Amino acid sequence: MPAPERIPSRSLTGPELVGLLTEGELTVLGQIRGASNAVLYCTVARDGEEAPCVYKPVAGEQPLWDFPDGTLAGREVAAYEISEATGWGLVPPTVLRDGPYGEGMCQLWIDASHDDADGENDENDENDKNDADGENDADGGAGGPRLLALVEDEEPGEGWKAVARAEVGEGRTALLVHADDARLRRLAVLDAVINNGDRKGGHLLPAQDGRLYGIDHGVTFNADDKLRTLLWGWAGEPLTAEAVEVVERLGAQLAPGTPLVTRLGELITEAEIEALRGRVAGLRATGRHPEPSGEWPSIPWPPV
Repeated sequence: MPAPERIPSRSLTGPELVGLLTEGELTVLGQIRGASNAVLYCTVARDGEEAPCVYKPVAGEQPLWDFPDGTLAGREVAAYEISEATGWGLVPPTVLRDGPYGEGMCQLWIDASHDDADGENDENDENDKNDADGENDADGGAGGPRLLALVEDEEPGEGWKAVARAEVGEGRTALLVHADDARLRRLAVLDAVINNGDRKGGHLLPAQDGRLYGIDHGVTFNADDKLRTLLWGWAGEPLTAEAVEVVERLGAQLAPGTPLVTRLGELITEAEIEALRGRVAGLRATGRHPEPSGEWPSIPWPPV
């Protein structure tokens, strides 16, 4: 679905975008098909400024047996709050607000390099001879490197990290890899913190300006370990110095009574907040990226 022709007339700051998303008038343009929950493509306008956005009303959410408390919308906004607390800005501006179909999540639309809303990029790079199936690649942005690929080699190759072997049809397997990219590594840390149970390739949005965003954070913050991701390439490796600093800062921000905890208390349960503190404390203690537990599939399905 193409972006609306009208966009903000000037470059808005983060707080200004949050204000626009929170208080602007929502106009529904259509529904994004293929999602299991209602996802509406909209514009939001206020005082001469307008931007494309996604609106996911709570009324359109399907119940999940393993997420009996709270809402997908609340968890999406909580993921944005934690992303902002890290200082990495990995989640597009996201707010909880009333809309044409009741309360829901409203998130800035990112004009990504992908060809469709699911993040799939069907263009094959004929110059990459190691590419086993170009349909599962994610473009890294305008002129940037790809983020995900399937390769026929046993090892990932320079600049790539191995995730797992995958069936590609006709009895063939290929190695699923992701780029050894600092943006992805930050996102892997964020996912570990928020306990993301659904980090698929289609949830990676490389923007035209070179930034990388993660979206679709409705199945996060569970009190039980639910981490399922395509970003296992750094599993067991030491956190970067930058990540260690971020995790230390998060630990302080998650102390009882802080503004961040007060805000999270409006979005997720106290048990989920306590589990969040525990995950951050675990990362601080080990200083390493987590590893798959082995108790359930570590990669979401479908992976794209």
